[in-house]
Amino acid sequence: MLAQEIIRRKRDGMRLSAEELAFVARSIGDGGMAEGQVAAFAMAVYFNGLDMDERVALTRAMAQSGRIIDWSGMTLPGPRVDKHSTGGVGDKVSLILAPLVAACGAAVPMISGRGLGHTGGTLDKLDSIPGYDTAPDIARFQHAVAEAGCAIIGQTDDLAPADRRLYAVRDVTATVESIGLITASILSKKLAAGLEALVMDVKTGSGAFAAAMDESRELARSIVTVANGAGLPTAALITDMDQVLGSTAGNALEVAEAVAFLAGDTRDLRLDEVVRSLAREMLLLARLAEDDDEADDRIASALDSGEAAERFGRMVHALGGPADLLRQAGRQLPAAPIQRPVAAETAAYVSAMDTRSLGLLVIELGGGRRRAEDSVDHAVGLSAIAGIGRWLEAGEPLAIIHARDETAWQRAAADLRRAVALSAERPTRDRLVIHERIV
Repeated sequence: MLAQEIIRRKRDGMRLSAEELAFVARSIGDGGMAEGQVAAFAMAVYFNGLDMDERVALTRAMAQSGRIIDWSGMTLPGPRVDKHSTGGVGDKVSLILAPLVAACGAAVPMISGRGLGHTGGTLDKLDSIPGYDTAPDIARFQHAVAEAGCAIIGQTDDLAPADRRLYAVRDVTATVESIGLITASILSKKLAAGLEALVMDVKTGSGAFAAAMDESRELARSIVTVANGAGLPTAALITDMDQVLGSTAGNALEVAEAVAFLAGDTRDLRLDEVVRSLAREMLLLARLAEDDDEADDRIASALDSGEAAERFGRMVHALGGPADLLRQAGRQLPAAPIQRPVAAETAAYVSAMDTRSLGLLVIELGGGRRRAEDSVDHAVGLSAIAGIGRWLEAGEPLAIIHARDETAWQRAAADLRRAVALSAERPTRDRLVIHERIV
């Protein structure tokens, strides 16, 4: 086969065969296609799309472009199930969900990513934990899953290498926003991880990549259809990202909130609903619960008994982190030198939030990347964020800004005031957290 002929066919709107897509994935993964050809293929797909059969074929081929993790012979606590989020501001769900579902009897081998655009990345949060290895070899990853029931790491070089190269090209050629390529990118890594079930958390709202509900629904349906077509039982929830999820945004701050959630010290209601809803779906797909009620009981027991928190501690220690993080999070996690609130100037309700702008605010503080090679300041961010619908007296904080210096704090304070709308009237719009379930 010739790469240029396959590109021409897709450029002209023709349907590609499974064999052609397998050739493309193999050639991208092993370098057989030049970078210009990879870019041309991505652009042809961006404009002409992939039907569901093409998406299934490309996903399978990209997964098979590298190593498929073999779990045979491993003693695991239960079926292998994972969750993936399309990303949002303050989305620390994975840190809570993986140990929670492990405590309910599953094995959770989670391959996560770094921050992308205005959204925070799970790996960047975990990098704020001293010693935690987000890039272990596969043997250590498997050992951690067997030991703790869960492990969260990044994509290794030999897992779905076609996806790694194709994504890098898409990122610099304005072809990221292709539903077919997004679907194949997400699912190829999940198939390579050797999963038995997957739950998708597709975000919608001002802080999501798919801000419009129709776009989020299309992506969720694509992922569910393709995953099931590729032999991976999958369901999706569309969840709200019109405001920060939880009360923090920033790497170490989100780890601290996740630890407090697992320990039962404090649990934001919206974060709690998302965590429990996704955990319920994971237990049902993994056949660890017969119905919603049984799943909810197991989730409540794992949280209330402290078993979920204990699993998190074991995971952190198994991957090189401190053994006492649960007890000493305040001492172990980095802290910014300036931690000062931005006060409401008048008594009012929080009526709306430009969540994307708050994510960019954290990046401006140093908590994310403008370029791939940038370092991340894990200590900076926002805490005690006032959610939509909350009444604030004059002088009460909109949020606490954690900054490296006074100049950064002042700039972030101005951005925060612009991003959060206040009103004398209570917001009337129904604040749904779980919008839809798609199977």
